[in-house]
Amino acid sequence: MKKTGIYGALSAVGLAAGLAGSAAAQEDTFKIGIITFLSGQAAESFGVPALNGGKLLIDMMNKGDALPAPYNTKGFGGMNIEYVVVDEAGGATKQVQEFRNLVQREEVDAVLGYVSSGDCLAVPPVADELKAFTILYDCGTPRVFEDGKFEYVFRTAAHATMDNISLARYLKSRNFDVPTYAGLNQDYAFGQDSWADFTASMTQIYPDAVIKTALFPKFGAGQYGTEISALLREKPALVHSSNWGGDLQGFLIQATARGLDKRSQLVLSAGDHVIPQLQDKMPDGIFLGARGVNGLAAYARGGELKELTDTMWDAYEAEYGVFPVQAPFRMWQALFGLKTAVEKAMADNGGKKPNDEELVAAMKGLEWDAPSGHIEMALADGHQAIQPNAIGTTKWNADAGKMELVDVEYYAARCVNPPEGTKAADWIAQGFPGAECD
Repeated sequence: MKKTGIYGALSAVGLAAGLAGSAAAQEDTFKIGIITFLSGQAAESFGVPALNGGKLLIDMMNKGDALPAPYNTKGFGGMNIEYVVVDEAGGATKQVQEFRNLVQREEVDAVLGYVSSGDCLAVPPVADELKAFTILYDCGTPRVFEDGKFEYVFRTAAHATMDNISLARYLKSRNFDVPTYAGLNQDYAFGQDSWADFTASMTQIYPDAVIKTALFPKFGAGQYGTEISALLREKPALVHSSNWGGDLQGFLIQATARGLDKRSQLVLSAGDHVIPQLQDKMPDGIFLGARGVNGLAAYARGGELKELTDTMWDAYEAEYGVFPVQAPFRMWQALFGLKTAVEKAMADNGGKKPNDEELVAAMKGLEWDAPSGHIEMALADGHQAIQPNAIGTTKWNADAGKMELVDVEYYAARCVNPPEGTKAADWIAQGFPGAECD
């Protein structure tokens, strides 16, 4: 029955009030879609720690006074931060559909995610199609912005090129003799790119070193008996691996059981994230990075960012009973960057909640501080971050019952990242022209 008169009028008023209240609520909140691995081999050492770090920091931001300046203000520009979480498992096709759902159904204000390089290559064209502001918080391949150009997509972490340049520089600074070397890397974009960057860097820094073998087991292989046998047979002085997650855990357990770590120097371009799982089963003497001044390398560093680093470190340990590795550190630098961009956009638009285009303008070329160090959106026309890096050597502290990094060396962002307008592979091949190293 159709309502008329005063009842119809009251109904219309109620509907209008409801819509107004909903709009006001939307203006008072900033909603983020967070995508990371919650299942599969990448979940334990990467996806879940990253999400845990993100939830922790969002709660601290929403309190408004739990962080040091300049982050000791509520939420994003006073807006409460909300989030919805999506499991990254399932492959690129599934993630593209999940991205569309976040933007079109969940109506998130920003998407923040992706560990897999395959997902990071698949999502950006869709983000630009939908004009949806998107932050890639992880993924290593430099191809995202070297092979493509995107307006609405930003990566707030450095790509993996600096992992392998830093390793080669670390070997040289330690006067490590490398007559021969070999590699074991996962057979997909990240593994292939990492090995290419490492061998190219070694060609510049160790021009006489000879490659004995390059092994590319499939992603998620788990078993490495054949590959370890080949490495033991070839007897390289050094074995490089960019393996991560369950693949890295499996390789290290199997390799050390057969004594590979005693016969060859193991170098892991971004291997810190398996330390909490392996503990004393991780060998001493591994040369190890964390794609950034993250994890143990950050905790050992002093300087002006120590208060911010210690605040997040202590809060994470208290909440989860384990120290934070690279994944939460990268999630933190993404969220600190997003907070900085939102508040910059609000300062420019008179204090209103920013739209996607305003966020894009604010994020381009942005700089901010994170527990990882000073982050600069310096590449890809302001869409790709550079940051400092660190490499150290593993050493188990039996008295304390924990792994430590010793002989840590820190590398300035412009020492190990290419300059604007130059592809990483070209920069390495040219001999790192313009590198700014201490």
